Amino acid sequence: MGTNILDLKGRIGLVTGAGQGVGRVVALRFADNNAGGVVVNDFQLSRAEAVAAEVEKLGCKALAVQGDVTDFASVSAMFEKARAKFGGVDILVNNAGNAGPDPTAVSRKSFWEQEPKDWQPFLATNLFGVLNCVRVAAPPMIAKKYGKLVTVISDAGRVGEPNLEIYSGAKAGAAGFMRAIAKQLGRQNITANCVALGTTVTPAIAARVADEEARKKILKVYQIKRLGEPEDAANMILFLSSDASSWVTGQTIPVNGGYSFAM
Repeated sequence: MGTNILDLKGRIGLVTGAGQGVGRVVALRFADNNAGGVVVNDFQLSRAEAVAAEVEKLGCKALAVQGDVTDFASVSAMFEKARAKFGGVDILVNNAGNAGPDPTAVSRKSFWEQEPKDWQPFLATNLFGVLNCVRVAAPPMIAKKYGKLVTVISDAGRVGEPNLEIYSGAKAGAAGFMRAIAKQLGRQNITANCVALGTTVTPAIAARVADEEARKKILKVYQIKRLGEPEDAANMILFLSSDASSWVTGQTIPVNGGYSFAM
């Protein structure tokens, strides 16, 4: 049998927003590829516990942790629980995003009709959530001179999307932050990359894309005529979390069916 270049070699991964969608599949990919343990974070503990049970069925240790990435104290507590159970975190996947735990509470008004308070759910989750998690994850990684930091952004952060101005800006900000972190931590054998997603079928958009006409309209701008699946994203995230990507850092890699291209 050939060598599995995606083998995680017993390392510990922490995935935020892993109670469903892309994060859930990432947790399962880690379990399938020899992670020593997976910390499953979600704002709703019941969702985290359900995914942790799936991870354990695959023969991998798991820890379900309720936590709010927008709250630094909550993030610190989450990592402390991971340290207590597993000794630390080798791989951080910043997957929690969109408009936070209750996106239905966020109105999609035109930017010039918004108030600053309307921006906060997008900025808090997609930008400050990444800052909080990397701030807590990085020092132990620096101490052992190893770490993998992967942040999930959106192609909105690469090309901009009308009616999603703050979301686009927050995702672009997260990508810029990760590039700076890559330069800061590369000499410590820590890589930092982003995965930029196109329209991916997750619970957050399942109802919208269930309509055949709506789906066809979306697909007009995609070169590959299907919507993304969580597995598409998780496969790239697994690569960037493994030593197969040991000479890849500071990059934003689109997984988007050809919605936009990168040079």
